[in-house]
Amino acid sequence: MDYKKTAAPENTITRNMIGMAEETGNVYETVRIIGKRSNEISVDLKQELGKKLQEFSSVNDSLEEIFENREQIEISRYFERLPKPTLIATQEFLDHEIYYRNPAREKDKLEEI
Repeated sequence: MDYKKTAAPENTITRNMIGMAEETGNVYETVRIIGKRSNEISVDLKQELGKKLQEFSSVNDSLEEIFENREQIEISRYFERLPKPTLIATQEFLDHEIYYRNPAREKDKLEEI
């Protein structure tokens, strides 16, 4: 997914947790879903940043090269300006872009039938 084009806010905003939990019926389940998705996004962003910075690595970096590498600094700043993974995951949850299921709840429904 392209996290650069997300509609997530860059700053933390106050949310109505009761309203967010209406879909799942449980505040803690909602937080768990958002947390798991946030971890996935964080790993993806870290891997992408690592790939981009890998291009600049060399075997013997001198102290002068580290301070003069402007492209590397710009890439790092770009990733720092992106919304945090938690904010992206929350926005995805609110936009109904996250698929989730609860196997325990599905098992209970099957037993009722």
